[in-house]
Amino acid sequence: MNQRFRITRSMQENNTEQSISLEECKDYFASKSDFMYSHVFTVIGPENTMSIEGDFFMWRHGDAEIPFRHYMGDIYVAISNEAIVPKMIEIAADLQADVIEG
Repeated sequence: MNQRFRITRSMQENNTEQSISLEECKDYFASKSDFMYSHVFTVIGPENTMSIEGDFFMWRHGDAEIPFRHYMGDIYVAISNEAIVPKMIEIAADLQADVIEG
């Protein structure tokens, strides 16, 4: 089972801009050559295919695409590969946000 983490500003008392807006995410990730925006994330399993609508910023890492999902002012990511941890921390630092489990 993958751990899920949230990049958020909700833990910060002195931050007047509590949420991470979709527009801020689009601007930030557009500046990253290894990210691509998608409004649908498709999971292909051995017996079925599932599509999830939302705001996804897909990180290309080798042959894998890792979804970072913007949802209600936060960014969510599941840790399915050790390489995701430093990328998640980098994104949180750039956006002046915290990383929490959940």
